[in-house]
Amino acid sequence: MSKNKSKTTSGTIALNKKSRHDYTLTDKFEAGLVLQGWEVKSLRQGKIQIVDTYVLLQNGEAYLIGGNITPLPSASTHFVTDPIRTRKLLLHRKELSKLEEAVQQKGYTCVCTALYWKKHMIKAEIALAKGKQDHDKRETEKNRDWDRQKMRIVRQHNS
Repeated sequence: MSKNKSKTTSGTIALNKKSRHDYTLTDKFEAGLVLQGWEVKSLRQGKIQIVDTYVLLQNGEAYLIGGNITPLPSASTHFVTDPIRTRKLLLHRKELSKLEEAVQQKGYTCVCTALYWKKHMIKAEIALAKGKQDHDKRETEKNRDWDRQKMRIVRQHNS
């Protein structure tokens, strides 16, 4: 008999909802992650937190800083595990130069917005971001509430 593996419909491992609230996101990029074996096992269990992550561009390379991968007790018995270590991101040279230009010259910040599975590999979605002021956050919230209210009105009208 074969084992029935429960597959999730979405390949999303973790989302950074705080980045969408605190920043205005412009360009998005897909980057590979250099991980160790115990990290992949922990990611399969969903033991990651990417709330305060950002991308550091240094010496023509990109690094993910602030991601916390909690080690599994069964998978990390013979490793020295560092849950918040800096992880290298794999990007094409053109993408790296575009990111460096935007961060250095235009005043953008580079943040990680999501981690997800793509086939058998783990990918990170990173985005160029501009910080929002408090009044921008309130305006975004007002627009979102108004959109919800419009949908309710349309639903009641069609019923």
